[in-house]
Amino acid sequence: MSIQTTFEDAQAFKFPWQAKKAEPLNRKFVQYIPLTGIERTFSKDEFIVSKTDLKGEITYANEVFLRLADMTEDEAIGAPHSIIRHPDMPRAVFKLLWDTVGSGKEIFAYVVNLSKSGDYYWVHAHVTPSFDNAGNIIGYHSNRRVASKEALDKVKPLYAELRRIESASGDAKKGMADSVAFLLGLLKKEGVSYDEFVFSL
Repeated sequence: MSIQTTFEDAQAFKFPWQAKKAEPLNRKFVQYIPLTGIERTFSKDEFIVSKTDLKGEITYANEVFLRLADMTEDEAIGAPHSIIRHPDMPRAVFKLLWDTVGSGKEIFAYVVNLSKSGDYYWVHAHVTPSFDNAGNIIGYHSNRRVASKEALDKVKPLYAELRRIESASGDAKKGMADSVAFLLGLLKKEGVSYDEFVFSL
């Protein structure tokens, strides 16, 4: 199975492997990424670390990030962080994530990422905004550690339902709005914030 992606598609994986450094990263680009179904793992003692600017373009990626994403530093720096977005990841969760950090708050979330090879890996992510001395947001910082199997046993069915809702209407915007409404309704029913929900797993 192959996934077609472009820089203009909100759900794109954006792999500019053949792009020249002099070319803008937001140019029209199509790449096919075969999904292998192979899970990558990393040690509980390791942390994936990355930083982005306000546009979500990677400004720093540590060795663990590069190894799991199967990328070189040259491939990673300047690329959009959505370069590692896996198609099984609900858009609703990313909207909640970006809305939260964009408002100056931190957020914790479970995320499945995609490597350059088409493999996947699950992480427990902590994403925070970075501030300058005047208190302005100048970028974002993320630390990711190993996700527990117990948590993923609960997260995977939820994410599958969110993805089902997102694709059910046939309209990307409506699908995401319906998915967000479902997620927020679930949190309201449980009487918890998203972070509280994540830590309860």
